[in-house]
Amino acid sequence: MKIVSYEHVSGIRGGVLIDDTVYDLELLLQGSSQAVHGATTSVREFLELYGDRLEAISAEVSALAGQDPEAHVGARADIRLTTPVPNPSKVLCIGLNYKDHVAETGRALPEYPDVFAKFSSTMVGPEDEIGGAKVSENLDFEGELAVVIGRKASEVTEEEALNYVAALAPLNDVTARDLQYRGTQWLAGKAVDGSTPWGPALVTLDEVGDPQNLDLATRVNGIEVQRSNTSYQIFPIARIASYLSSFLTLEPGDVIATGTPQGIGAKRNPPVWLEPGDTVEVEIDKVGLLRNTVGKPQL
Repeated sequence: MKIVSYEHVSGIRGGVLIDDTVYDLELLLQGSSQAVHGATTSVREFLELYGDRLEAISAEVSALAGQDPEAHVGARADIRLTTPVPNPSKVLCIGLNYKDHVAETGRALPEYPDVFAKFSSTMVGPEDEIGGAKVSENLDFEGELAVVIGRKASEVTEEEALNYVAALAPLNDVTARDLQYRGTQWLAGKAVDGSTPWGPALVTLDEVGDPQNLDLATRVNGIEVQRSNTSYQIFPIARIASYLSSFLTLEPGDVIATGTPQGIGAKRNPPVWLEPGDTVEVEIDKVGLLRNTVGKPQL
């Protein structure tokens, strides 16, 4: 199942993407055998209510779409998709999670996941421009796999951690390197408004299969700049989720960016920085293609 958020006259609503057609999530669920009482207008509300039964709903959605014409929203090309989970309560990121990326930074392999945070104000959708050109001359790309939590998770074991993962999505952890390198903390370079696109859809694990065997590629203006596979992650998704849940409670809709492989612009010779008008793509096998353009500085 591919879960999206889309613009509607009533506000941002949750939807399902089936064969390039968007269906309203709340209306679709009315005919589901899994339906429970409660509002499901947003993706976050949907995950709060249905995060423990996504596979069962996923198995029904195609049939449900054919049964309820009122749930039909329109062709994907005619619908504006937004950030998949508007206003997530937490956006957690893992740095230095691919051995080749650690090597290009000159650091030692981490013993534990290197965790930092973003804010919901940094997150934009698959049709938005990448922000940051006004405040940074050193915008850098970082293609990543994002994980979205579907169930409340506290102190879960690594063996059970994937049961708390709802879905996956491509994410571009665009970083303002000049801001990042001003101090010892990464926050300034990672928290620029509107700098982190992700989406277009949340793809549930039943469609993806093994999340630790997914090809990932990043392209700038059609030129490949990163290529790897999630099998090369130092800390796999299950270990990351378990580790994070050991000291904070993960909630439905929380986002975890799982790190980028080698090839970032800052470590190239000469460095490669994103410029206004550049197109950046992050493509992940079985998960999707994210394509955004770097916006011009807003005066």
